[in-house]
Amino acid sequence: MLRQIREARRKEERQQEANLKNRQKSLKEEEKEKRDIGLKNALGCENRGFALLQKMGYKSGQALGKSGDGIVEPIPLHIKTGKSGIGHEALLKRKAEENLERYKRKVHVINQDQERAAEQFRMRLKTKQDEMKLEGDLRRSQRACQQLDTQKNIQVPREVWYWLKPEEECEEEEEEETEQNEDEYESEDLSVLEKLQILTSYLREEHLYCIWCGTAYEDKEDLSSNCPGPTSADHD
Repeated sequence: MLRQIREARRKEERQQEANLKNRQKSLKEEEKEKRDIGLKNALGCENRGFALLQKMGYKSGQALGKSGDGIVEPIPLHIKTGKSGIGHEALLKRKAEENLERYKRKVHVINQDQERAAEQFRMRLKTKQDEMKLEGDLRRSQRACQQLDTQKNIQVPREVWYWLKPEEECEEEEEEETEQNEDEYESEDLSVLEKLQILTSYLREEHLYCIWCGTAYEDKEDLSSNCPGPTSADHD
């Protein structure tokens, strides 16, 4: 039984090999084989074009041209196997380049937008920090003004906003709001920077005091000679 099985297998394998050898080749395969054979063989004297070249003095392996600076090998053959028309590949290449260029422009625009947004954020942050610094300087000026006015027995500030308002007095001041509307409206019209400039000028003229130096000077001459200036930038 084993011998019969082996013989059957060998017979089947031989039949498969015979079928592969006898299998009919497709038209494309036959054309490719003929083309490869033709390209491998050099042209002989039986070729009319080659015979004409030999009559004009051409020898096999010699470069073309009168001065011998032409090509030596034949122009390579590129077989087009697809069904697309002539120039289709160039069109696809051009479209791919255009798509790549559009993508690069899009990425460039996105990067510019991100940089612009980051710059705007930095500007807003800087503006916010500057505003907080101005508000801090104004509070320091109001606190200093209230202390110096009190030392001179000044019971009422020249302007309502010259002094800080204690939180415990807020309820009492709410009852007096109707009497002070005009002064409050005037102070609301002023910005923090304007208030700071007015109050620091008052402190320098009335009390000879500079909030950035933190010093009360003896006289105007001492103030002008030892204080760098009336603004924060002068003290940097």
